[in-house]
Amino acid sequence: MSISRLHAWYHQPFFDLVNQAHQLHRQYFPAGEVQLCTLSNIKSGHCPEDCAYCPQSARYNTGIETWDLPSVEEIRGQVLEAKANGSSRFCMGAAWRTPPHQQAFEHVLELVKTVQSEGVEACVTLGMLTSEQAVQLKAAGLTAYNHNIDSAPSFYPEIITTRTFQDRLDTLKHVADAGIQVCCGGIVGMGETIDQRLEFLLTLCELETPPESVPINCLVPVSGTPLADQNPQQPVDPFELVRLIAVTRLALPGAKIRLSAGRLTLSDEAQAWCFYAGANSIFSGEKLLTTDNNKAADDAALLQKLDLAIQPQSAHLVAH
Repeated sequence: MSISRLHAWYHQPFFDLVNQAHQLHRQYFPAGEVQLCTLSNIKSGHCPEDCAYCPQSARYNTGIETWDLPSVEEIRGQVLEAKANGSSRFCMGAAWRTPPHQQAFEHVLELVKTVQSEGVEACVTLGMLTSEQAVQLKAAGLTAYNHNIDSAPSFYPEIITTRTFQDRLDTLKHVADAGIQVCCGGIVGMGETIDQRLEFLLTLCELETPPESVPINCLVPVSGTPLADQNPQQPVDPFELVRLIAVTRLALPGAKIRLSAGRLTLSDEAQAWCFYAGANSIFSGEKLLTTDNNKAADDAALLQKLDLAIQPQSAHLVAH
């Protein structure tokens, strides 16, 4: 993959790009199917990092609720509720720079086993990992590890200074080497350019193990964070978002593209274009970690309007 190829795709006429992406999408995935995921915030706040978009950073006064790890039974209850609502992937996020001590990490391993035992995909995002931790997560039954690179290498220092871009890549390598699926995406609408969005995508393509899952987030500006005033009404132009999703589908044809944070700013029509261009997963539930998400009833109504089916919960047992 080359940056020139990505630019050529992105800047072609809108309908040509979207149709090209849609046809490729149908070669790799069942037509008209969307995977529902549920995201649980298993440890909230007090993170030492300075990610400019994140209300969970201890450096910012955002007024969020904070809590520590839940019990196994709490998570089992959440998983059963998520399954009942159609989710086939259950993701757990902890606001850590890296898992802080063995006791906490061992508890996370038990939570992973609990999710896996209920027959849904288990994904976690815990910050930076060692190779040994990745191996332990794999042994516990983890399906995927989420560790977003957030943005292009050239823009990354504008958003985060407490860990390097190479730190991100190192964790992704540990995850892939352990045989865990790589879930890696980013955020648009933080002030980056179109060129930097494509640079971000090129970085994903050039990973030794390209991601199986690519979350595309639109910035949700939160009061108290440095990006609180970054385009509060519309973080990204919907047509730019559709173009990015379409190019992501062309560049990573076998990856799940997850339309993630920021969907509340998108109209039904904009979301429909995203699905047509190659997005095939959304997060279900009223919260995405600390920010509001679309209501389940609204998502169900939209999928019905578009004649889109929820991916069966057994689908992850069958390899593409």
